[in-house]
Amino acid sequence: MTKQVQVIATHNGNFHADDVFAVAALKHIFPSVELIRTRDLDVIAKADIVLDVGGIYDAEKNRFDHHQKGGAGARENGIPFSSFGLMWKKYGLEICAGNQEVAHSLDKNLVSAIDAIDCGHVEGVATGISLSQTISMFNPTWQEKDDLNACFDEAVIFASRILTRFIAAASGGVNAKTIVATAIEKAADPRVIVLEQYTPWKTTVLKFSQDALFMIYPSQTGEWRIQTVPVELGSFEDRKKLPESWAGLSAKELQDVTGLEDAMFCHNGLFIAGCASFENTMKMAKMALDY
Repeated sequence: MTKQVQVIATHNGNFHADDVFAVAALKHIFPSVELIRTRDLDVIAKADIVLDVGGIYDAEKNRFDHHQKGGAGARENGIPFSSFGLMWKKYGLEICAGNQEVAHSLDKNLVSAIDAIDCGHVEGVATGISLSQTISMFNPTWQEKDDLNACFDEAVIFASRILTRFIAAASGGVNAKTIVATAIEKAADPRVIVLEQYTPWKTTVLKFSQDALFMIYPSQTGEWRIQTVPVELGSFEDRKKLPESWAGLSAKELQDVTGLEDAMFCHNGLFIAGCASFENTMKMAKMALDY
């Protein structure tokens, strides 16, 4: 159990994504903590956790700054740590309820990206409006007289919600992996994988099955879908396409071609189609295998 934390200190003035997200993340496990934004070294020295100020990185003493000469280290991929990443190394697992896979996913997809931008290590960072830029926009402009601390609190609320959704998405991905791996093992035909409920499947299927060609799963509205397996993540090339004669057809046109009375549609790109019933969607799979 983490020791009692009563006061978190970070710098005052304009804020950035690293200090905002670090505070938001810590509030997930210390919801009643007091936040002080200051550069007063005497006040900082008395805080239980210090973020992004103070010139010290010492995880045991809960000091997480990276502005000192030489910084505070970097990941194996070269991305330097900001205060968010330094804090995450110690508290990330606890923030993610002890799930190491989820904590690692967040570090890879959220924390390291914010660290990279904060430290000016932008190589490989996606272009466009980033979360870091969005957080910075919570600072008042030169034309506004808003209270900086109130703006910071607003940014923390926003960041906390984003963090919660990242955790939920990562947790969903971890749980989906188990479900999909089990479906691969139980498949009567290794070329056709059936999911009893829709879960994200591409990463797991591409990693664990060289044979899978089609995925069968229910849609949110109850009908069934057949979807092709791509050759790799992000690719529009499939291991095997659906029959060309189905392309772009729907309702009666598709029913006439397939002989399936509840056939609903087939995308013109031949990567997804569906029927109202599971049985006929499986028949679609048989036709597609024989094609």
